[in-house]
Amino acid sequence: MSLAGRLVKQIEIKSDGDVFHELFSSKPHHIPAISPTHVQGCDLQKGNWGTVGSVLFWNYTRDGNQEVIKVIIEAIDEEKKSVTFKTTEGDLKQLYKKLLVTLHVDTKGQSNLVTWTLDYEKVNENVPDPNSVMDLAQKVTKDIEAHHLK
Repeated sequence: MSLAGRLVKQIEIKSDGDVFHELFSSKPHHIPAISPTHVQGCDLQKGNWGTVGSVLFWNYTRDGNQEVIKVIIEAIDEEKKSVTFKTTEGDLKQLYKKLLVTLHVDTKGQSNLVTWTLDYEKVNENVPDPNSVMDLAQKVTKDIEAHHLK
């Protein structure tokens, strides 16, 4: 049984895809105000907002539990509207040796498609796939969409 895997979820949003990408690539510290039930904090620990190599520290709620995660912004592609975060520390590191989270936004006229991709490697075979992480990403996506449609 392989400990490595990939989860992909596409979510259609009615709000502006460019704004959505900008929020995650260069203004993630605004997300706690938009989705306070799911994300309680995002602090810059090293580098600059919106810069590859910068380190972010997130406080969030997953499955009713308060958790923390430290990530490095591994890649930002303005043309393709994608951003990749690599997990370095935190609660999820106890479950996954590797966890890469990539957000990609496709804008096509009135409809925008947000694609979340989780590339992961479990610490052992008893660890579940990170479906709860994907659920959290989906909830935050919907909160951001609702916020921008107000």
